[in-house]
Amino acid sequence: IKMLLSSVWRILLLPLLVLPGHCHSSCPQDCSCKSENFIFCIHRRSSSMPLDVPASTVHLYVFQNGISSIKQQDFLGLDKLDLLDLSQNNLAEIPDGVFSSLISMRNLDLSLNSITHITKDSFAGLVKLERLYLHRNHIQNIHVDAFRDLEHLLELKLQGNQINVLPALQLPRLLLLDLSFNIIPAPRPSDLQTPHLESLKMAGMGLTTLDEGLIGSLGNLHELDVSQNQLAGMPPALKSAKGLIRLNLASNPLGPLRQEDFQNLVGLLKLDLSNLNLHGFPVGFFHMFPKLQHLTAAKNPFNCLCPLAWFPSWLKEKKVELNQKEDTRCHFPPANAGRMLAELEHKDFGCPTTTDLSNIFTTSSEHDTPNPTTALGTTQLLPALSPSDPDREPDDVNQYLPPEVPASPGSVEKYEELLCPSNICLNGGKCRFDHWGQVDCLCPPTTFGTYCENENEVQPPPLSPRVSVVTVATAEPDNISSHHVTSTSISLDLHRYIESRPYIRGIRLTYRNLSGPDRRPLHLNVPASYPEYTLRGLQPNCTYFVCASPLGEPVEDAGSSCMEARTAEIFTPPHEPRMNKSEPSSTALVPVLVAVAVVMAVAIVAAVVVVLQRRRAKSPVDMDLGEPAPFELEGVKTFLENGTGPQKQSEIMPCPTVCQNSRDYAVPLIQEQFAVNSTDGRTPPIF
Repeated sequence: IKMLLSSVWRILLLPLLVLPGHCHSSCPQDCSCKSENFIFCIHRRSSSMPLDVPASTVHLYVFQNGISSIKQQDFLGLDKLDLLDLSQNNLAEIPDGVFSSLISMRNLDLSLNSITHITKDSFAGLVKLERLYLHRNHIQNIHVDAFRDLEHLLELKLQGNQINVLPALQLPRLLLLDLSFNIIPAPRPSDLQTPHLESLKMAGMGLTTLDEGLIGSLGNLHELDVSQNQLAGMPPALKSAKGLIRLNLASNPLGPLRQEDFQNLVGLLKLDLSNLNLHGFPVGFFHMFPKLQHLTAAKNPFNCLCPLAWFPSWLKEKKVELNQKEDTRCHFPPANAGRMLAELEHKDFGCPTTTDLSNIFTTSSEHDTPNPTTALGTTQLLPALSPSDPDREPDDVNQYLPPEVPASPGSVEKYEELLCPSNICLNGGKCRFDHWGQVDCLCPPTTFGTYCENENEVQPPPLSPRVSVVTVATAEPDNISSHHVTSTSISLDLHRYIESRPYIRGIRLTYRNLSGPDRRPLHLNVPASYPEYTLRGLQPNCTYFVCASPLGEPVEDAGSSCMEARTAEIFTPPHEPRMNKSEPSSTALVPVLVAVAVVMAVAIVAAVVVVLQRRRAKSPVDMDLGEPAPFELEGVKTFLENGTGPQKQSEIMPCPTVCQNSRDYAVPLIQEQFAVNSTDGRTPPIF
């Protein structure tokens, strides 16, 4: 029985001996204790620190707890604490001396809180602190002596705050400093007294330049991030940063890349050129970086034509890793648009076919014997560069010149057919060679551009006769011009301006009315893909001053191009006189009155003729000879009123009074009356 009881007691006490940690009360409530040194208190949903933290704790993680305040008593007795993570809480301030008892702590993370200011004693007592993370808070002010006692500090992260004044940092051991996305002015050498600094990040600070003295004082600088700023060109200060191995220049209006700006950066291992509006890279640009391992060139509108055909093969040959391949795509020509640049083959770039020129001259010798002045039998790849570059010098292209082409027309035609591929010219353009020996495209009338890639816009319909059109002469090759002006609009030709500045991100148009009382300028932002733009809603018969400048660059530093154009005047044609609708003109009624008068006269004459015909058609028996006809009385009356009488009164025989009313005397009167009709008096005339 005793042996049985002892066995039972051993079975009951065994769990207590095997799992002492789970029954021990040293682990704080709602926390997880993986060991005596690591305590994780996550998602506690408490506004205060956990209680009863063991004194032996080395790493204490208290993030995402909702803690809004901390006290000095929360950290008493934690002499061995090395890491404290209070990130992603609701802390609004750091009480003075709250960490003074943590004399062994080297890592403090206070990121993603709501801290607004740092006082002089916020980090008092942290004499061994090496890493301080304060990023993504709401810090606006930092006391000038807030970091003075942190002599062992190696990393300081302040990005994503609202700091407007950076206190002078005298941190002799500091290796990493992140000031990104603050409104701090460009730091000077007196602001950063950190001789051993290796990594400096100043992204999104609105910087327009870098202090040469600052970069020169950081002799140990290996990483520099100046992305998302307003650097209009490669900062000259970088020429003194010979030790850089990581450089981020993304999202800056740098303009074209020049090899001389990177000549001292031969040690680069990682380079970020994203979102720089690059259409390509200069030939031999990456030869200056023999150690390059990682390249980022995403979000650039690359022209995947022959000048860039070397890039994919260079990546493979040098084993350079292209980051963000999915975002590194072609923008032009349409055949390659949207395709990933690194996956294109050499034939996709439309380069001229590599041909042995000795064979060309052999096949063409049957027409004329060539007399070339250069060595034949060599193979050259002719890059398809723009032939219309006015700044191009002969020395720049001597290395690409092919052997002299024979003068025979037949041989020249064969030369072009053999070297020009079918896909180099777009929209029906014909491939040929210019006087420099470079591939050129002869474009149809409806297209333009180096490779006939641009199509002319549809011509506007004929204008109303009331609107006059003015054609303006062509301006200088690199200036803007107007090619179609009406009374209310000006069509601008921008393609020469864009061609002379291929790296601009857009065009800022500024125009004002010089003829009106309001001369305030108006501004428009036009994408660089618009070779033409029409200003509408203008006043007629006014002179407008129009200027174009690169978008995103300071106006005083940008290459502006200006012109003047005058809108046409609205006039009324002479065959359309203006009339007042309320008062009709008398001149317009004259033709109407004349027509009415003519009609009335014709009607009167017609009525008289009809009456006379009816009168003559009457029978002699029906005539009343005793009384004169009305027309006869009217005729006599007319004569009497005019004071005249019949001229031949003597020839009219008076009727004798005896027989005046006799019927027997009527016969000769009737005969005499109708003698002119040459008809028998007894028979009525027939009409």
